[in-house]
Parts: sequence; structure tokens; C-alpha cells
Amino acid sequence: MAREQFGICAEPSLHGYYLLFNALEDKDNYLRQALTRLPALFAHYADQFSESNLTGVVGIGANYWDEFYPQARPKQLKPFVAMQNEDRVAPSVSYDLYIEIRSDRGDVNHIVSSKVCELLADSVELVEQVRAFRYLDGRDLTGFVDGTENPQGRHRREVALISDEEDQAFAGGSYLHIQRYRHNLPLWNSLEEKEQEDVFGRTKVDNIEYESEAKPLTSHIKRTNLKDDDGKSIEIVRQSMPYGDMKLQGLFFVAYCRSPEPFELMLHSMIHGEGPHFDHMLKYTQAETGAAFFVPSLNLLESLAE
Repeated sequence: MAREQFGICAEPSLHGYYLLFNALEDKDNYLRQALTRLPALFAHYADQFSESNLTGVVGIGANYWDEFYPQARPKQLKPFVAMQNEDRVAPSVSYDLYIEIRSDRGDVNHIVSSKVCELLADSVELVEQVRAFRYLDGRDLTGFVDGTENPQGRHRREVALISDEEDQAFAGGSYLHIQRYRHNLPLWNSLEEKEQEDVFGRTKVDNIEYESEAKPLTSHIKRTNLKDDDGKSIEIVRQSMPYGDMKLQGLFFVAYCRSPEPFELMLHSMIHGEGPHFDHMLKYTQAETGAAFFVPSLNLLESLAE
């Protein structure tokens, strides 16, 4: 039975460190061997700092997959689909490797991130690194709770992980999409609280969702809480975290799912909307990156050493 990478469905953490790399020429064989060692590296530090609840995730870029693992390709894996409508943009950026390190200790994340970079050494270029953190009681820097609709308990696995029936060769894996959003907090904070609540479709302090008839068609909840043809909720597992300093602030958006389609439907609904009704949250935040990855099972990672 395929074993998933534990960070996919892990509970929220206090600190996150996201590393994005591009592979250097003729380093594929080295990288395959190095990546097989990462789960053991994560396990070692998770044991050494057991109170930190450390988890890690290794993802392979959609554009890099065929070069990295030419034997087979996940059935639905494809590059990030860039979207644009007027001034609303979801760009696509190509990264080869994604490493996610989360725990309840920022110093442990730093140690493990350093060890990852030492292991990958001169086989990669570190293109982007984002240090993220839990804000208040799981809120985005806008002040609203993030991920309210996230699946809970065992249902997280059902949403995030590919089953044997769907794609046996890649069971236990997950399709990953990331975007780094940059917020315009001065503009956002110029709104009255009720105006902010209307943008989201729920109350700010108590996190109570508006009644259906009261939700503006332009609210974030209306644009992302979608139903399929059978009336069932379309779901993803979010592992997003805020990031920032005194100059730049935003959200590092992370979504896992057994299929790329739910994420693409939600993003399309936000940007293109329904007629003129797009997600008005996009007036106050802008995606500066976007990329698609596949997160293989631990079994597949281990097989790379053979």
C-alpha cells in the first residue's frame, strides 16, 4: 500500500519554510538519489525535535517531471494554467522542485532547510524561499480566518490523495498548486469592517459565514465554494500560510488535491467570475507566482534509489 508524504494532510503549523529550486544541467541522477534521502532527513529531525511536530513535503515540477522520472507520468499532471482577465492575473512560473518544511519552531525549520540545501548542493539553483508563519488563530494578514472550509479528519486524505482506482502507479500522491500572493494592506485597511466582510462573505471577528442569500456574488466565498453537477462541494486541502515583513506582506497559497481540476475551477471562478461578478478580494491582493507540482508517495521516492 502506498504511503503518502505526511506533510500533505498534516495539521496546521506555527512556522513554514518554502523552498523552490530549478535543477542544473546534467544533475538529474544526483537529484534522484538526493531526494530519496529527504524523507529520512525529515524523520531524523522530527525525532530529534519531537515537540516541534516537523513535517516535510517534496514536489516535482510539472514541467520537469518527464526529465526527472521518464518511466511514467501521473495521468492528470500538467503545467500551471496561467489566467488573466483585465487587471486580474494568475501568472505561471516554472519551478523544478518544491520543498515544504513546517513545524512549530522557526529555528528547527531553519536547521532542516539548511540541511536540504546542503544535500542538494550545486545540483540546483535556489530560485525562491519564503518564510511563513501562523498569524493569530489561523488568520490571513487581512484579519480573516484562512482555510475555514478545509476538509477535516480522514476526509482530508480522501480529498488530497490519489487512490489505486484513479492512478495505481501514483497512488498516495497528490497534485499540488502554489501561488504567492502579495497583499495591498494599506488599501485593504482603508475599508470599513463591514466592507471587508462583504468582500469575504463572512464576519471578521467571529468567522460566521453569511447566509446564502446575503452573500454578494463578488464575495470570496461565493467564488470559491463551488459545487459539482451532483451538488457536492468541490474541495481542496489548503496548507497556506501568511508571510511578510515591514515592506511586503501576503499569503503563500498551497493546495493539495487528488486532481488538478478543483483548483483550476476555483481560480477560474475568482478571475473570470460569473458574468461581471469576479472575486473582489483580487482588488486587494495579487498573485505574483503560480506553479504546479506532483507530490509522489514515499514508496515512489524510495524507488528512485534503485
